[in-house]
Amino acid sequence: MKGYQSSHLYRISVIARHTFTQLVRMKVFYFLAVFAVIALASNFFDLPQHETPESLGINVLRSIKSWSIGTMTLFSVVLSVVATALLLPKDVEDRTLYTVLAKPVPRFDYLAGKLGGVLLLIFSSLVLMDILMTAVLHVRSGIVMNQQMELATAQGWPQDAINAMLNDTVAQGVTWSLQGAVIAIFIRSAIIASIALLVSTFSTSTLFTTIVSFLIYFIGNFQADALDAFLKTSETLQKVVTGLVSLILPNFQLFNVIDAVIEGQIMPLMVLVKLVLLGLFYAGFYTLASWFIFSDKEF
Repeated sequence: MKGYQSSHLYRISVIARHTFTQLVRMKVFYFLAVFAVIALASNFFDLPQHETPESLGINVLRSIKSWSIGTMTLFSVVLSVVATALLLPKDVEDRTLYTVLAKPVPRFDYLAGKLGGVLLLIFSSLVLMDILMTAVLHVRSGIVMNQQMELATAQGWPQDAINAMLNDTVAQGVTWSLQGAVIAIFIRSAIIASIALLVSTFSTSTLFTTIVSFLIYFIGNFQADALDAFLKTSETLQKVVTGLVSLILPNFQLFNVIDAVIEGQIMPLMVLVKLVLLGLFYAGFYTLASWFIFSDKEF
């Protein structure tokens, strides 16, 4: 049994590495990567968005976090949908799928490996962007703190007030909660990629897979508000329907905790654990559903 499980993990890892290499070679993702790097690196400079009255002092750090997290979110969502939507049609077109399944490779291993390759690419990209964001925030935090010290000293502030101001600045810089927000972005991307994988198993068009996946993502961002507005009249019915809908469609509003981190709030560890468990559930649920549909298809 142990050797059987090891063979499954080995096949999945091989397919994941091959998928990662395959995606890296697609030039369309170089454009996304360059855009993300430019957007993040631009925070090193004094651009117009950093020179408004709302972006003075520690607010410039919030602005940098907002731009950086926004760039990471856009990059990860687009990459998770587009990359996954391209995989199955490309393998069918290149006839790679027929070769892999004829070896034979279990279809679940094939799907899990494909999803793993996409997630590996997203994870690697987010790590690089996180390093760049951390460097930007570290440099900017030092500049802001020096400016605050000079101003406070010149105005004769008491030491307690200076220390409180510096503590507020540190809270707006590089924190563990900010790293938790990046992890949350990855978890959300994993859910979206698994949704795109499911759609691609019964879709015959990359465009259809992309549109439907983005549509489900946007629905997930508003499903809680829609259900509250639609089912106010019956509490029991609301609980039943909400439970059924939430089982199928993830509530992406749970990831709004990222916005609180941008404002300098602390992300509780239990919130991050909840998001991790949520990601594991939906990624596993959609992967199993993909396997159920994919296993009946003839190639």
